[in-house]
Amino acid sequence: MGNSGHHVTMDAKADIGGEDSGARPMELLLMGLGGCSGIDVAMILEKGRLTLEEFRMELSGTRAEEMPQRFTDIHIHYILKGPDLTQDKVERAIVLSNEKYCSASASLNANLTVSYELNGERYEMGGTQ
Repeated sequence: MGNSGHHVTMDAKADIGGEDSGARPMELLLMGLGGCSGIDVAMILEKGRLTLEEFRMELSGTRAEEMPQRFTDIHIHYILKGPDLTQDKVERAIVLSNEKYCSASASLNANLTVSYELNGERYEMGGTQ
């Protein structure tokens, strides 16, 4: 149980001694990064009085082959829809999240790249860290 009082089930793959009864710790690390940045982006846009009709994220990571097999590269893809969202406002929210507010991204030693879709059109942004 975490400080919030919520339970999370974690386990390892059966072939390394686990029971495969929960998410892997490294999966949760990516989910935590997504949650941290996603909440930031949504709050920044909402504070700007922008309508966010749809918002989801897809995260992927590449891990080192040598132990401890840390994430070396992580890609975050944001998918947003809203009638008054603009490219500059969405990019600003993403940059603020990943470079200033999101403690999860600041805690990782990985190259972080970002892309997003805004009302169906895809955009690429540079890497951070």
